[in-house]
Amino acid sequence: MTNPIEARLSELGLTLPDAQAPSANYVPFVKSGNQIFVSGQLPNGPDGLIKGKVGAELDVNAGAEAAKYCALGLLAQARKAADGDLSRIRVLKLVGFVNSTPDFEEQPKVVNGASDLMVEVLGDNGRHARSAVSAGALPFGVAVEIEGIFEIK
Repeated sequence: MTNPIEARLSELGLTLPDAQAPSANYVPFVKSGNQIFVSGQLPNGPDGLIKGKVGAELDVNAGAEAAKYCALGLLAQARKAADGDLSRIRVLKLVGFVNSTPDFEEQPKVVNGASDLMVEVLGDNGRHARSAVSAGALPFGVAVEIEGIFEIK
């Protein structure tokens, strides 16, 4: 029997990346009871990290696209934490950091790229609480970083 979440990813033309190893002194996720706390994921697109400041080099749509790649990284980590079964996952909360200019005020629209993807892939299990905040700079100059809290059912 095909996993319905994997089938949905395929329908959407999406492929999850391999769960990335951390780039510093932290772990990619921590399981506590039935919760998974996933470290911030960077937007690793087909051509590498998506870099730039939203409101300067990137517009809202480009920022939202970067956020989608963060969401794919989050799902890859959650899948690994759930022993390969995304059908057991529910998103509880996302926290999005947007590398944006001081006058940029549309961080929620940028982070919608990740939120929309979670709902597209997981349905009601993708609906979540969320924060979307501005950052003056992010690691490696990336446009967005998103962390997540998931529940294993």
